[in-house]
Amino acid sequence: MTLFALTPVELDALKLSLWVSSWSVAVSLPLGILAAWALARLKFPGKSILDGLVHLPLVLPPVVVGYLLLILFGRRGVLGALLYETLGITVAFTWKGAAMASAVMSFPLLVRAVRLSLEAVDRGLESAARTLGAGPIRVFFTVTLPLVVPGIITGAILGFAHSLGEFGATITFVSNIQGETQTLPLALYTLTQIPGGDWAAMRLCVIAISLGMAALVASEYLARRFAARIRG
Repeated sequence: MTLFALTPVELDALKLSLWVSSWSVAVSLPLGILAAWALARLKFPGKSILDGLVHLPLVLPPVVVGYLLLILFGRRGVLGALLYETLGITVAFTWKGAAMASAVMSFPLLVRAVRLSLEAVDRGLESAARTLGAGPIRVFFTVTLPLVVPGIITGAILGFAHSLGEFGATITFVSNIQGETQTLPLALYTLTQIPGGDWAAMRLCVIAISLGMAALVASEYLARRFAARIRG
């Protein structure tokens, strides 16, 4: 077996990782933009607490985050029981839970990238739009949002890349179920625990590094391209 000949199990893990990471970004991006805007533009009591909560996953052990998600969204959890009884939705030990765990862990990176981009926007442009009669919502969508597109792209791609590598919170919240929750890092971990799994683990390792590098390069390229277009 060659280095890059993936088995069906490895291919399933790769596809699931891409699927989970895509949903992770899709769900967290609107919330991330809202949180970044609130932290960058608003003044309100408890702002420092919100800032701390947003960035808390960066300093907590991922296993702690996974355990808290299990308590909240498990079948008998406070929110998990409500979702199951009212909508018939099960989150724990499913790919949806893997996407949720990845979204929580990558959320701080997304928010930080968008927030830095928002703080760099010239407020005079927004003020000028308001003096011309544009309301706050119109100003946001026609002036502010286009200017922060590079930050949004950077945050989204960094969040996607981080989701691809998420391990601790995922395995704690949704376990390591082949074909259901076994993402690329979990499959790699499994292969390192079995005899003769070295070559397969190396294949997944190379793929993980390649995907991470591709995401970083794409993030830098797209951010620079949009920034140049805005300046033009």
